Amino acid sequence: MNADCQDFKYTELTEKIIKIFYRVYNKLGYGFLEKVYENAMMIELKKEGVSAISQSPIKVFYEGEVIGEYYADILLGNKVIVEIKAAKCLVKENEAQLLNYLKATDIEVGLLLNFGTNPGVKRKAFDNSRK
Repeated sequence: MNADCQDFKYTELTEKIIKIFYRVYNKLGYGFLEKVYENAMMIELKKEGVSAISQSPIKVFYEGEVIGEYYADILLGNKVIVEIKAAKCLVKENEAQLLNYLKATDIEVGLLLNFGTNPGVKRKAFDNSRK
């Protein structure tokens, strides 16, 4: 993957989400449950005029059949999945979870936002042509 941010899909949208993430983190700090941060993110996204749905059901397919359903913390226009964590640090399993959501759906871009002691952002992408 090219490291140049300009080549990323939905760069403008993901940059806006990341700015909102830091705004929420700076106001609330760490120590709340994930749902609190999700609700605050939704308020800020609405203030910015960004259409988003919290706890949006997403079906997971295998061989053309639905094998499960999960709820995206925040889904933005069927373009970006936002997964929220409130952990001391992100671990590989968190990233694998988001990448699997991308592999199993038509959504190509995901952000993993950690509201832990050290705020963190991970961006994952999985192009539909590889699915």
